[in-house]
Amino acid sequence: MMNRHEMLAGRKLAPARLGRVVVLGLGVSGRSCAAYLLDRMGGRVSELVIYAGSPGEEARRWAQDAASRGARVVFDDERVEGSFDLCIASPGISEFSDFYLSAARVSLEGISEVEFAWRESRADSRWVAITGTNGKTTTTALCAHLLNKAGMNACAVGNIGDTCIDAVASDAADVFVAEVSSYQLASTRDFAPEVAVVLNITPDHLSWHRSHENYAAAKWKVLANLAKTPGSLAVLDACDEEVRAKVRELKMRSDEERGFSYLPLGCGRGLDGDMRTVCGSANAAFLAEGSMMRIAFGDEEIDLVRADELLIKGEHNVANALAASAAAVALGADVSAVEAGLRSFGALEHRIEPAGEIDGVACYNDSKATNVDAVLKALVAFRPVKPYILLGGRDKGTDLSPLVAACAEDARGVVCFGESRERFLEAFAPLAEQGVPVDEAVSLEQALDVALARAKRGDVVLLSPACASFDEFSCFEERGDAFKRYVSERAAAAAGR
Repeated sequence: MMNRHEMLAGRKLAPARLGRVVVLGLGVSGRSCAAYLLDRMGGRVSELVIYAGSPGEEARRWAQDAASRGARVVFDDERVEGSFDLCIASPGISEFSDFYLSAARVSLEGISEVEFAWRESRADSRWVAITGTNGKTTTTALCAHLLNKAGMNACAVGNIGDTCIDAVASDAADVFVAEVSSYQLASTRDFAPEVAVVLNITPDHLSWHRSHENYAAAKWKVLANLAKTPGSLAVLDACDEEVRAKVRELKMRSDEERGFSYLPLGCGRGLDGDMRTVCGSANAAFLAEGSMMRIAFGDEEIDLVRADELLIKGEHNVANALAASAAAVALGADVSAVEAGLRSFGALEHRIEPAGEIDGVACYNDSKATNVDAVLKALVAFRPVKPYILLGGRDKGTDLSPLVAACAEDARGVVCFGESRERFLEAFAPLAEQGVPVDEAVSLEQALDVALARAKRGDVVLLSPACASFDEFSCFEERGDAFKRYVSERAAAAAGR
């Protein structure tokens, strides 16, 4: 472990000397960490080694500059050698991989970029950490929006916006609202936000974590150090089964044993003001009479806005808005500013995003829905309309039966496309027998055309793929942008007829 006796004044937990540091990976966060460390070569950093993976042209140019400043960059080697005080691993590198384990054997401590940034941040800075399988980005962006509306200097960081370390280095904010993934949380040690939000935990990223149990354990590390921060709060969506189990666990512990407060959240399954008793907390966030979004902190009940005043679509986004509002109010945001922020926040790209209309058929881009649970939420958001849904990409191997059942109830038709289409076609065969159209397409573009051939004026076509994008695209953003381009091209062609 690092030397805790010589710390930088005015920082959370930053040692005066970082010593010998190795960075694993040269992706976005790895490059940000490396750049930060390069600026401290010859001072706090005595040696910097970067394991950069495959040597692309851009990576080689970057490596040449880093080498000129005293770093050593290693390409095409997945066995770390040497001796280091600190290892900072990029989120794409599994802590169970041989590469990571080789680094762990020769490093006194291994942490994530989020942990590193938190340690290096100002002692008086405040952090909100938002995690969950789905909804993280919307909740993070909305929380930062609400805090800024309230006049607080906040920025969204992590998997959205700047990397955490870039934001810390630029002294960009007083409040960091961090979207944190299971990858990032897995290698946290001391990370202690003021507010931790856990939205949901459903099977995902199992190839990285090796099991759902490991995945869930990584997510729950967001609560590990809350007790070290006075007045800290956990916001927990009690509609999710696994999160509700954690609420039950917290209820069994005394305030002194727990060391932090928690606020259960619910906007479904009958969860209302009574959930304070059920969940063992004086705090709660829920939908009250007339779909009023209400937050309770002890005896104080705060009415915000009606759910139908939100610009973002779907019951899951009501839950996201409640979570973001609870975090903002807990940090001291003025309620009237929170109300204004809720009314002005629009849909994010690739998250049930309106993509245009073709001959009266509305198209929506939900490319970020890369797992089954996200698609289930999207389908519910369109009720009572039943969309033609485009499913496919690189298969994650998750159970498709809940998706088949949901499409039987809430989809007008299904188009299976991409690398995963054969497994999806097999899974959805019972729907075809029930009269629900189930079609096949090789590519996303072809899938759109297949759906449009069936759709009539007033129908909806929804890209909500339940798969990763890597069979056809480099990321979900590229896939979503391509879908919007295909829609735009066909809308223009239809208008020109």
